[in-house]
Amino acid sequence: MVREDLRNIAIIAHVDHGKTTLVDAMLKQSGTFRENQQVEVRVMDNNDLERERGITILAKNTSVHYKGKKINIIDTPGHADFGGEVERVLKMVSGVLLLVDAAEGPMPQTRFVLSKAIELGLKIIIVINKIDRPDARLSEVGDEVLELFLELGASDEQLFSPIIYCSGRGGTATKDYNEPKEDLTDLFETIVDYIEPPSGDEKAPLQLLCSSIDYNEYVGRIGIGKIERGVIKVGQEVAVCDYHDTDVSYKGKVVSLYQIEGLKRQSVESATVGDIVCFSGIENIKIGNTLTAPSNPEPLPFVKISEPTIEMTFSVNDSPFAGKEGKFVTSRNLRERLYRELLKDMSLKVLDTDSTDSFKVLGRGEMHLSILIETMRREGYEFMVGTPKVLLKEIDGVTCEPMEHLYVDVPQITMGTVMEAMGVRKGELITMNAVGNRMRLEFSIPSRGLFGFKNELLTATRGEGIMNSAFEGYAPYKGAIPRRFTGSLVAFETGEAATYGLFNAQERGTLFIEPQTKVYEGMVVGFSPKNEDLRVNVCKKKHVTNMRAAGSDEALRLNPVKKMSLEEAIEFIADDELLEITPKSIRIRKVILDGSQRMKLLMKEREQN
Repeated sequence: MVREDLRNIAIIAHVDHGKTTLVDAMLKQSGTFRENQQVEVRVMDNNDLERERGITILAKNTSVHYKGKKINIIDTPGHADFGGEVERVLKMVSGVLLLVDAAEGPMPQTRFVLSKAIELGLKIIIVINKIDRPDARLSEVGDEVLELFLELGASDEQLFSPIIYCSGRGGTATKDYNEPKEDLTDLFETIVDYIEPPSGDEKAPLQLLCSSIDYNEYVGRIGIGKIERGVIKVGQEVAVCDYHDTDVSYKGKVVSLYQIEGLKRQSVESATVGDIVCFSGIENIKIGNTLTAPSNPEPLPFVKISEPTIEMTFSVNDSPFAGKEGKFVTSRNLRERLYRELLKDMSLKVLDTDSTDSFKVLGRGEMHLSILIETMRREGYEFMVGTPKVLLKEIDGVTCEPMEHLYVDVPQITMGTVMEAMGVRKGELITMNAVGNRMRLEFSIPSRGLFGFKNELLTATRGEGIMNSAFEGYAPYKGAIPRRFTGSLVAFETGEAATYGLFNAQERGTLFIEPQTKVYEGMVVGFSPKNEDLRVNVCKKKHVTNMRAAGSDEALRLNPVKKMSLEEAIEFIADDELLEITPKSIRIRKVILDGSQRMKLLMKEREQN
């Protein structure tokens, strides 16, 4: 059976190349919305964090209708840390739209997602987006994409993929950039003509691979996947099995069944070959499980998700302010929440430790874990996290570490500062190209060398530097890399920060806190340019006397404080520090709060060295 009325596609690209904006235009031009309907920009980014950061974090499904044919579209994340989302949803589609920015050309994540599509033998439509940019390089970017195809070992058919020139924001697409068009007709026509319709045996026993999981408080777990063969119906009894885990074997019943129509889930009684469906009723369903007929439990192979590269320790908050701001504060709450995240995030791993109060969480990068931390704190969780550490591997008896392919785009006058910073962080220059008055540098650098580099780059380039990176593989350990060149200003006592105390403390460095902020002994309240920790008494108040002197009663002026975002705080913390996360606050603290104990430990370490 060939489903001529259906096409399944995914949109893949590097971050900020315009995937979600293009989906907006496709939804509008296919008549999904009423003419007078108010629609938000980037309507697919419906998560608060996605809207705030302007990035896609979770892959999402939608559909449009064109000339009697239904096109299922999966909008995928572009950031390298969420590559696991892209890897697993590609099993649901027959082809992909590869979006490339008309000025930037192929970037690190373009290479990653394209290599996955080529491995699976998917049909590819090259979409050169943002052709209305004044610095667009249409023919050069087209050549760069084809070079990338050759480099990644694309088949002959993939090398001759059609190219569409598009403006997602303007809602236009054309096959020839010298002949601009008014709408996306050329794109829709290419999808219908070039992407193969799904096919399979409708009368054979059911096979449905679960590629994604959603959760609803009323119905529990909702599985999402494509029907490879057979028919699925509401009330049907199914067997659940797994290609990689033979221990998975149980039966269940499909309670409800939905198909995606536009931005909504529409309840249906049955679905057949090629349909992407959402189903509930299978309580323990996991990503990678196959739903089959009980009489013929035949699992489908599932793509092996790339291994995590970074770990952080999540633990119960034990600071003096513990339990004051959070709703979920116990180790049981923390454990349940972390293991629940595993159900929908295949690239995350959680390991128990010797202590019942702490857990090791392994992810694909700093942003991957920081999004989890931010999501948890918004849900009311209170906990602590340690410094991120890279996962080392033993390969042929040699200790190896994860490496990143880094692209840095900077003004020419700041290039020397950036090169110097890269040298300290063990980065090796691969290529260097001038683009106008800017330089595009490519480095191979250890993943740990990127910790804290983003802020350093922005400072060195006066905010004009752009960096992107993608996981490259493992290489022999490169040696020690200094994590930080500054020391911490540590609170001397517990109390409330006073203007007088802060005024005296600001001479030692830059402060993180303002007057009337509650602090405790061992809490980090700022940083010092010297590479050593300093204890400061920010709670100190001015003694009241009956003597008056000219100028002594003038208002004390405080310098502006440095407000740390979650990512900045994660990058900032040293090995002997922790990050205290609550729904209302992010505090940096020492692992050992008592100042005299810290001093004794420091003296002991110096004696041993």
